Amino acid sequence: MKKSLFETLLSFLLGVSFAFLILGSAITFKTFLDLGLFAALFATIIFIFITLFFILMLESMNLYRESHEEKRKQTKLLYDIRELLKKDKTLTDKTLEEDA
Repeated sequence: MKKSLFETLLSFLLGVSFAFLILGSAITFKTFLDLGLFAALFATIIFIFITLFFILMLESMNLYRESHEEKRKQTKLLYDIRELLKKDKTLTDKTLEEDA
């Protein structure tokens, strides 16, 4: 199945975000370790929460895109069903007129 440019970009950004989370938390911990263990842990936890918030935003964009595509498919199916029902009704009306 061919992916859209938006889907490819979202996947790439999610991968980069997780890599940024891992590397950034390690760098943050080592940077703040000079100020003490508690400060390093606190800064790292704050960094992780901020980064996870951005990852959550990207995931929600991905979920919205998927639900939008699914609704589009369902709408197309509903239109097709409506057209089939219209055709069936006209055929039924014609056969009833011929029998009468």
